[in-house]
Amino acid sequence: MKINSIKNIGGAILGLLLFVGIMTVSGTTAQAQYQDPYWRQREIQRQREIERQREIQRQQQSQQGYYDQYGNWHQYNNGYYNQNGYYNQGRRGRNYDGYGNQGGSYELRQTALNAGYNEGMKDGRDDARRGRYNPSGHGAFQSATKDYNSRYGDRYTYQNYFRQAYQNGYADGYRYGR
Repeated sequence: MKINSIKNIGGAILGLLLFVGIMTVSGTTAQAQYQDPYWRQREIQRQREIERQREIQRQQQSQQGYYDQYGNWHQYNNGYYNQNGYYNQGRRGRNYDGYGNQGGSYELRQTALNAGYNEGMKDGRDDARRGRYNPSGHGAFQSATKDYNSRYGDRYTYQNYFRQAYQNGYADGYRYGR
């Protein structure tokens, strides 16, 4: 009997020591988090960064502008440009540049606008030197097929874009060609 009671007492003592050891170790690890001398400094820096981001957002909303990737402030130009410097796609529709969206592929549209504007500019300068103004009297305006390729798509759509850009280019060429 004495051996059984010694085993019970030994087991109880061993269990008690194990319990005290676990509690001591868990208390030290929890306490070690707050004894880190840089913990408070990092927490303050994190809070300052959060507040700085909030201030940037408030400034962007109130002044209608944005910071670029280098930290430079850019103000929106009457709301027409987005933060990447491209025309705003929300306020005035896709690719707002005054020509509207008449359909066709991007390549068709850009090729027609570029070719039309350049031809109009050239003819406008020539007419300014001659002292006449007649944008629709030129063959380039009437055919409106310069640089057209059937793989772009519909020729009628191409001609509409071309003629609109031609008239703008002609006016600019006439104005600056004198």
